[in-house]
Amino acid sequence: MKRSIKRVLTTHTGSLPRPDSLLALLRAKEAGQLGERGIFEASVRSAVAEIVRKQVEIGVDVINDGEMSKPSYSTYVTDRLSGFGGESGELGRSTSPADLQDFPEYAARFFANSQLANFKMPACNGPITYHDMHGLELDIESLKTATTGVKAEEVFMSAASPGVISLFLMDQHYGNHEAYLAALSDAMRAEYEAIHRAGFLLQVDCPDLAMGRHIQFADLSVAEFRKKAALHVEVLNHALGGIPAEDVRLHLCWGNYEGPHHRDVELKDIISTVIKAKATAISFEASNPRHEHEWKVWQQVKLPAGKVLIPGVLDSSTNFIEHPALVAERITRLANVVGRENVIAGTDCGFSTFAGFNVVEPAIVWAKLGALVKGARIASRELWRRSQHSLVRNRSAGTRKPPKPHASRK
Repeated sequence: MKRSIKRVLTTHTGSLPRPDSLLALLRAKEAGQLGERGIFEASVRSAVAEIVRKQVEIGVDVINDGEMSKPSYSTYVTDRLSGFGGESGELGRSTSPADLQDFPEYAARFFANSQLANFKMPACNGPITYHDMHGLELDIESLKTATTGVKAEEVFMSAASPGVISLFLMDQHYGNHEAYLAALSDAMRAEYEAIHRAGFLLQVDCPDLAMGRHIQFADLSVAEFRKKAALHVEVLNHALGGIPAEDVRLHLCWGNYEGPHHRDVELKDIISTVIKAKATAISFEASNPRHEHEWKVWQQVKLPAGKVLIPGVLDSSTNFIEHPALVAERITRLANVVGRENVIAGTDCGFSTFAGFNVVEPAIVWAKLGALVKGARIASRELWRRSQHSLVRNRSAGTRKPPKPHASRK
């Protein structure tokens, strides 16, 4: 995994707006009404090629496939894993965040105006195995082809963590959360290792380590939730057993939606558990109104040697286009705490975590990413100029002639 050695590198969380033509095919696929599979696969390849081109053109350093083929960052696994023939209910009812429950009027408006209102969530109703590699092979082949000869610092591919799958897809078979996680861990290991073998950085999406507190385990105390999170990290590390930590980044978030978020667990209460995951880089929310202040956590928590932080310096739930100067400020204040080489500028979350659910207008997404690149350049000039000035001063101090001794008095 590359670090910000000569300048601040840029990346994002994963999902990017999909073209309308592909969205129609994804909806048909989810409804079981997809006709010629070859048309869908050709559309995916075309969309990946275009999304790679756009990322490179705008100047993003660490790029991906935009999750073009996936209906969402977590539920896509039901096409690849056996055992998901059940029904969890509608998103927002089966997995309703506690913060929205506290404001039912807003929750009703939120889901009424959202395509998520009718998004069906499968449930586990049988033994889990990784039985269909075709979708994964399509993703890998599409991204490899699209990035051949492209000037990008690195390429990553995201995959759902066992914990976030358990958060969205109810267990109706194992009857025990630990057994359910273990089965998911064993199955997802195949996907993680395939991504690694393909030569991509692996990003494991782990909202369960934060968002899980106010959705899946809202009835637990913080101390009790930490125990659940520790279990989720343990099963994740098991699945990552054959992959070097240097090739893994972890995404942590509290839910990519505009809501109260007053029930969000604080970063300081979970970070000691999160950093135990077998991942070199930690991507986390650092720009929205609920979590921007938490960069200060790193003033009290020492970043483990070798770890890298990917702070979100763009809010993925608002159509405000951040000023590059603000982006630079968010980057430099954290870099001044943990070291510039240990910071890669990112986004709070994905811009299309569920296909077709775009809180941010697609054209504005690209304008925001442009602000990310410009802000990183400003931060780089400041951080490296300051370092150069310090070097010059140190050299000058080292070569300065010693003062002449005072003449002795007679």
